Amino acid sequence: MILRKIHAGSCRSWLSRPSFRQELCCFSSSVPPQPVPPLAQTLQAYLKALEPLLPPEEISHTRRMVQEFGRPGGLGAKLQEGLEKRARHTKNWIAPWWVQWAYLESRQPLPVHSNPAISLPRRDYNGWRSQLVFASKLIAAVLDFKAKISTGHLPVEHMRGKPLCMELYPLLFSSCRIPGPKHDYIAHHGRSRRSPTHITVVRNYQFFQLEVYNSDGSRMTESQIHSQLLRIRSQSWKTDKEPMGILTSEHRHTWGEAYNRLLRDKLNKESVRLIESGLFALCLDSPVMRISDEKYASRKAAQVLHGGGTFSNSGNRWFDKTLQFVVGEDGSWGLLYEQATAEGPPIATLLHHILDYCEKPDPKRAPLVPLPMPKKLYFHIDREIKRDIEHAKQNLDILINDLDVNVFNFKKFGKDLPKRHKLSPNSFIQVALQLAYYRVHNEVCAACGIISQRMFRGGRTEYIRSPTNQTLKFILAFDDPSVSREAKVQLFREAVDAFSALTDQALKGQGIENHLLGLKLQAIEEGMSIPKIFMDTAYGLATHWKLRTGQVPANTDSVMCFGPLVPDGYAICYNPQADHVHFSITAFNCCEETHAETLAVTLKDTLCHLQELLEPTV
Repeated sequence: MILRKIHAGSCRSWLSRPSFRQELCCFSSSVPPQPVPPLAQTLQAYLKALEPLLPPEEISHTRRMVQEFGRPGGLGAKLQEGLEKRARHTKNWIAPWWVQWAYLESRQPLPVHSNPAISLPRRDYNGWRSQLVFASKLIAAVLDFKAKISTGHLPVEHMRGKPLCMELYPLLFSSCRIPGPKHDYIAHHGRSRRSPTHITVVRNYQFFQLEVYNSDGSRMTESQIHSQLLRIRSQSWKTDKEPMGILTSEHRHTWGEAYNRLLRDKLNKESVRLIESGLFALCLDSPVMRISDEKYASRKAAQVLHGGGTFSNSGNRWFDKTLQFVVGEDGSWGLLYEQATAEGPPIATLLHHILDYCEKPDPKRAPLVPLPMPKKLYFHIDREIKRDIEHAKQNLDILINDLDVNVFNFKKFGKDLPKRHKLSPNSFIQVALQLAYYRVHNEVCAACGIISQRMFRGGRTEYIRSPTNQTLKFILAFDDPSVSREAKVQLFREAVDAFSALTDQALKGQGIENHLLGLKLQAIEEGMSIPKIFMDTAYGLATHWKLRTGQVPANTDSVMCFGPLVPDGYAICYNPQADHVHFSITAFNCCEETHAETLAVTLKDTLCHLQELLEPTV
């Protein structure tokens, strides 16, 4: 019952506003409900997914356990019945549980572990004047996107000819994650009768409330916003202020306790509420430290992801905020987002709109009306809060120093190569990742690829498991000189097609991860002990995701970046373009076995070998 109560409590208030409810309704009414897959199908697929990872004797033990769970009239059938009933009486049977389990109950810090960053190509400027001009344009672009949502002019997106649920879009603005002792919740402030009309601007660790609408309700023009950003800059010179934003980088339980201490003071409470309720945050960063051009892309992505440390720009973040745009003085820029509200695809659409908007000239001249001074947000920092900040600074620097980030642009080929051979580019890359991992570690590992479920009402994401049996066969044959090139090509095709088949299944709502999670949580909901198949060592191994992967295809040369899910794992994001692919690889330095640069070098080499396999030069 706990999960259901939490979700209802965190969402009830914003659903109660009629206009907001209608807005959400029109965004989701054209898509079908998410199906509950058949139990036997999921259990069979689960056993198949274990085969490349486990020795035969362990598979036999797990198979007996799974058969017992799935027998007619058994525990699995009872839980399946509960899920099907839940699906009939809720908008989406798994999404609230998924958000709660994957995000809100996690106690790990949001930077690195949870919040993804998107780093975009460096803008052609260097200096604070151009920084503020571009920041003004960016703010205007985001407000233009918000207006499209509010007026119903945002086109419904489609995937494979089918409409996608659009209900996450209105929730992107004026949203914030709130820390709690055992779980967090999301506050959506866009629901109130008087919706927020301000954004939060952060510079030199100091926070400002910037109104972005005129008194008549019209959006401020770029030149108006620019004049306000100049005022903010002139007010934010004192760098001896405590970096309050660092507190949001803490372990969630620690931050939850500090949050309660902070809000005891009326001034602090007002400042925090203004940050939380703002439409979004804009972080005006000092330059990323220039090193070699080769490493600049990695440094730039890390800067957006965590701010670069407490001596750099980490104090210019409020990690709980759903949307934070980062604009550096050196032309670096990007977006950091808290994904309990929304995952990558809506963010990619927003960025595409921003990039289009930034190509156009400023459409309006500024009206000659005096503007109110941006409001500086003050905090009363007592001894306890000062101590909380010092601890947070130490912990964040430890986390940042532990993260190895390697970003590179693979230029030999892009998605056109697999397409020429009638292979899915995404599946091609997934098999390449497994092969590269095997070459570094001499084993295959449990990997999860993230796929959207927005083709269903209220859908969020699903994991696609790899490797498959076909991938393992191909990997074992690839470096074997006794296997012919033709045989290797055939095995490679089978591996790529097998991953594509899993993708198709997931897009039909027939993936296994959400279903297995639902069965486990249904048992908890009904007050039962957790079923044995979820306590089995095989399940633990199969969900110890050493490869966390994500494709965010975008029409621009952007790259996403986030940290690994497990201490001895990697996170790999990729954005395939026609003739090149952007990659980011992260690993933790504390693990002696993993090394981001080694995997990056091996992956480049592996991709070249796959090109040679498909298109031999001799």
